[in-house]
Amino acid sequence: MSHKKYIVDLTDAERTSLHDLITKGTTTARRFTRAHLLLAAAEGQTDQQIAATLRIGLRTVERTRQRFVEGGLPRALTDQHRPGGIPKLDGKQAAVLVAVACSDAPGGRDRWTMQLLADKLVELNVVESISDETVRRTLKKRFETLAETPVVHPDGQCGLCLAHGRCPGSVCRTAPGGLSGRLF
Repeated sequence: MSHKKYIVDLTDAERTSLHDLITKGTTTARRFTRAHLLLAAAEGQTDQQIAATLRIGLRTVERTRQRFVEGGLPRALTDQHRPGGIPKLDGKQAAVLVAVACSDAPGGRDRWTMQLLADKLVELNVVESISDETVRRTLKKRFETLAETPVVHPDGQCGLCLAHGRCPGSVCRTAPGGLSGRLF
């Protein structure tokens, strides 16, 4: 049996707080699990026993112990902030995407698909590579801001379609009068 570096020693107030968290109110599943984990660790259970009982990873038990010892109960119960990734397209590249999406579809096509738009951005050397999902998310974000003044397509159809033929989420909004808003 190895010597533990991070020993969970709960005060009476912390123990009461954890019991209250488990028995009263609502909380996230992670906080609930971490509360059980800390109580079990304070009772002297091994990391392996805790991991098996709560059906979590051994490393999760070790990290939670460490966070409790280094930062106290609030830090052990809550997730640390995880900053988002770097956007795939900057403002200028997204503007080119919107401009292409607003243009006429390529020959032989009634409308742009996400994959056709992705391929077009690569062809125009706007980006080296891009997925159709990134194109969809970018258009969705851009068009949600533009959707305050929708342009209505005369026959109620959307101007963009995914490869399977459906509309890409809230890119197409419903306009007054029940017609689907076309934003380009």
